[in-house]
Amino acid sequence: MALDTPPLPPRTDVTTESHAPPARAVPGPQPESAATARHGGPSRPDLAASLAVFLFAVPFSLGIALAAGAPLTAGLIAAGAGGIVAGLLGGTPLQVSGPSAALIVIVASLTARYGWQATCAITVGAGLLQLLLGSLRAARSALALSPAVVHGMLAGVGITIAVAQLHVVLGGSPQGSTPADLLALPAQLSGPHLPAVAVGLLAIAVLCGWPRLHRLPGRAGRVGALLGQVPAALVAVAAGTALAMACDFRLARVELADWSLRDLPVLPHGPVLGVLGAVLTVAAVSGVESLLCAVAVDRQSGLPGDLDRELRGQGVANLVSGLLGGLPVAGGTIRSEVNLRAGARTRWSAVLHGCWVLLAAAALTGGLRRIPLAALAALVLVVGLRMVGAAHIRKVHRHREFAVYLATVLGVILLGVPLGVATGAAMTAVLGLYRLGRANIEVGSDRHGGRELRLHGPLTFLSVPRLTGALAAIPLGTPVTIRHDGAFLDHSAFEALRTWRSDRIARGDRITMVTDRHDEQVLNPDGTVLPADDAGPHRCRAWTPWVGHHCIDQEDDPHGRLLSGVRGFQVHTAPLIRPELARLAREGQSPSQLFLTCADSRLVTSMITNSGPGDLFTVRNIGNLVPAPHEPGAADDSVAAAVQYAVEVLEVRSITVCGHSGCGAMKALLNGVHEQPGRPTPLARWLRNGRGSLARLARVPAEFTDRPVVDQVEQLCITNVIQQLDQLLTNPAVEERVLDGTLTLVGMYFDFATAQTYVLDRESGRFSPVVGTRQIASAA
Repeated sequence: MALDTPPLPPRTDVTTESHAPPARAVPGPQPESAATARHGGPSRPDLAASLAVFLFAVPFSLGIALAAGAPLTAGLIAAGAGGIVAGLLGGTPLQVSGPSAALIVIVASLTARYGWQATCAITVGAGLLQLLLGSLRAARSALALSPAVVHGMLAGVGITIAVAQLHVVLGGSPQGSTPADLLALPAQLSGPHLPAVAVGLLAIAVLCGWPRLHRLPGRAGRVGALLGQVPAALVAVAAGTALAMACDFRLARVELADWSLRDLPVLPHGPVLGVLGAVLTVAAVSGVESLLCAVAVDRQSGLPGDLDRELRGQGVANLVSGLLGGLPVAGGTIRSEVNLRAGARTRWSAVLHGCWVLLAAAALTGGLRRIPLAALAALVLVVGLRMVGAAHIRKVHRHREFAVYLATVLGVILLGVPLGVATGAAMTAVLGLYRLGRANIEVGSDRHGGRELRLHGPLTFLSVPRLTGALAAIPLGTPVTIRHDGAFLDHSAFEALRTWRSDRIARGDRITMVTDRHDEQVLNPDGTVLPADDAGPHRCRAWTPWVGHHCIDQEDDPHGRLLSGVRGFQVHTAPLIRPELARLAREGQSPSQLFLTCADSRLVTSMITNSGPGDLFTVRNIGNLVPAPHEPGAADDSVAAAVQYAVEVLEVRSITVCGHSGCGAMKALLNGVHEQPGRPTPLARWLRNGRGSLARLARVPAEFTDRPVVDQVEQLCITNVIQQLDQLLTNPAVEERVLDGTLTLVGMYFDFATAQTYVLDRESGRFSPVVGTRQIASAA
């Protein structure tokens, strides 16, 4: 399956108890250890998962072969080879491989140029090349391709597939290229074949509606959740087939030819460079797709993966598939997602799925031949449209790479996959050169009445014209401070600065050079160090508390401290982040995280998460509480409104509830402040939202994985985090996104005394420390 499909949904099986009404359980895989994934036989969960993947893989593999113009048997051979061979030999235990939608356009063009048997030989060559690259440990270098190029390639392929298969759904045939398909579309729409349209529309409706059955109200929703375990692709094809049989439609149907020696590969005839280019294209596209999918599966499953071994496994799978007359093989995101959701624990689920596919190809030939091609075309059409991911478009736009994405999409549609990817890569290079020449050069006034030239970003020969223009505009006799952020400075830019500085010093001007990367020393051109008073505002670290800023005179004036901090920001930080803030001002915010934490002044969210502007949508209150709607006399809509806005409008992908040590709200709860007699104060009413945490503390107190809790206050602090995660699920918007697998709930705890962050482990229900690289080195 194409990588452009939505990323694998994060696991959300947080083990919690709730004082609130229980939310529906969220299904999620429970993989065994890496050792178990590599050794031993299949377990019962693996058997169930293999059947789930098999039910999806059969119609999908037939649809891929149909769209690629290959024998339909080739799709089933590729699914079997990918499942068995890549499953046994690959480095990502829970990844499932098979025919790929991303290769449809490539295979179709190769089949039209060289013939099917020669295309199989090219698949064999691609497998040998992948095996060689994996043996050379070159897998990670394949991930260096720009994500904008990868997603643009997949989107272009998706559009090409969708336009071509639309002709089949309308009862016609593709024209061989996307421009020709688009030109022929009006005539096809004017005279469609109604039976084919009816079957195709039914299949599309099932594909779009089947995954949403669980959203129905009441009992219907519970029944829909059970039915939703059956893959939508299988139901769609079955529904289209049933309609065609019930109405006795005369439609083109699946033709499964018996396998014979005539399907074996033969060497292609044509220019050697063209054949080598085809081998390289198939190996590169299938390899990159497989490796990116492997990274996502490893992150989701928690099992360690070996990308070089995975590339070698994919190479052997392509070698076997090509020798047997099958399509090229690649790791598939949706197949792997089905595998994980079905509870797979070892690689045997992928292997068994391949076995079931081959058995179905041998035993169910009669039933498969009843499937109308319009139903398979509708399946592939929907897959193609989903390859144009709106989330990826927003992401590349946010990273200012939409030009690369668009160039790749248009290149793939108009020129084919190899030239389209080359177009995207060329646009990436052009954009990189443009950005190298767009170093930020600003001239302003300093507090001493002189001029300050601020240089941010790499200064190359492309920036020299603007640099020399800014320098020439500074009047003679003016003291100048040149502040460089320490980024790359090439020879031409260095010579421009050195020549200008030497000329001004010879004329008696005072020129000061400051590098922010080493701002503890401020050097004159002659190498002398400026006195501290001349070094500008204080140089305390941005995260240093005001009481540690010994350069601040207003020790007894809080307002003066605030203003001094603002001045420090304007001098040191504002020039560095001004371009990013200007971009956020133009494009608006699009954070990926909602961070709900306490209002405690000691907790600096941007510091402990190493985040910047636009990263976190932050909600802070006393005790990091999430009021439950059923809580009598304590409900509050402000938090619920912020959560709803973050989930439905900003479409955040995770919500983190972060507690901290020594929380005053937890101490107040333990002291019974919320239950004091008389008219409750606003604080007492608010703390009533924490009664569920007290009840949970009495039943199942939370623990750490590496140490005991310090005292009852700390135990309530971490127990409260788990309880608030539970209460978040009472919000309908949160529950729906969690059940869809598009939202992750994260529990976090920060200990001030040790500056240590802990994260809730989803399987054990305990908090584990987040270990940094230096901590690992120290422990070693």
